[in-house]
Amino acid sequence: MGSSHNHAPAPEAAFAAAFRDAADPTGVVRFDAFMALALYDPTLGYYRRNQSRVGRSADTDFYTSTSSGPLFGELIAAAAAELLGPTEAATHTFVELGAEGGRGVLPASGTPFVRHRTVAVGEPFALTGPCVVFSNELFDAQPFRRFRLGPAGWEEGHVAINEDGTLTEIHRPVDQLPFALPDDVALPAGYRIDWSEAAIALAREIASAPWHGLFIAIDYGKSWWELATQTPAGTGRAYRRHQQSNALLAQPGHQDITSHVCWDDLSTALTDGGFTVAPVCSQESFLVKNAGGFLAKVLAEEGGNFSARKQSIMQLLHPGNLGQKFQVLHARRQTAENSP
Repeated sequence: MGSSHNHAPAPEAAFAAAFRDAADPTGVVRFDAFMALALYDPTLGYYRRNQSRVGRSADTDFYTSTSSGPLFGELIAAAAAELLGPTEAATHTFVELGAEGGRGVLPASGTPFVRHRTVAVGEPFALTGPCVVFSNELFDAQPFRRFRLGPAGWEEGHVAINEDGTLTEIHRPVDQLPFALPDDVALPAGYRIDWSEAAIALAREIASAPWHGLFIAIDYGKSWWELATQTPAGTGRAYRRHQQSNALLAQPGHQDITSHVCWDDLSTALTDGGFTVAPVCSQESFLVKNAGGFLAKVLAEEGGNFSARKQSIMQLLHPGNLGQKFQVLHARRQTAENSP
């Protein structure tokens, strides 16, 4: 079966039954298949349950830029309009992918776009014509594969269900890695790489649709060099009730599981799809550069008071808050004919 570690308590009976249905005859699934089940099963998945996930209250699991109030959406709209130009923005549909609970970041009215719509996780996005395609923490929530440099070579992480219903992470040898490691790098035994094939596939699916315009993805991620040489423990982690954990197998369906995005992989997928891709930058840099005029207007309107909107600006832009935690990848495709 391979080497094992990382035992977890027995999951709920319904999840255990679904796991066994998905497993091979030995009761094993690859880690990304486990993650897909734990996050996206139609009835048992974390992102399918009718529950609060995002926010600052005690009964949520994590907070993100949307937790800072409506100003975040206003800044995104202003930045997109600046990148497109106000006249062109008025011809574009703003499409938010992976909108949490189906609630988009934009206000109901007063945006520079001809229309806007939200696409919940798992729904078809049907992109066509001129669009602004926006996502916030969508790609880091895609299932990922886990690789570890073992004593005899590279191994891939799988999840096994034991006779007592508990889950265990095991590792099986791989003949060939699905990615190329940087040249002339000697990694120590035990080095982990968490790599999302699903995130790359999603980026390619978006790029292959017959639309043109602006792509904006906000997430936390790293370059391939950093992931392959600078993160020896990998980047996979779980979140529940605002606590970060390495117990990725615990409470499947009731906690978030995530890893850092590989920005190089997403950039390549967009470039292959005919996009001109800008360098990845921090959320702070992106908003200050492309929504600076709107920010100046807000600050002038609020005057010397430390208002709720000023507090939101501090949360979204300050390097100690979300300004450096999140990065932005944006790209432009002039016509849909440039798509593959």
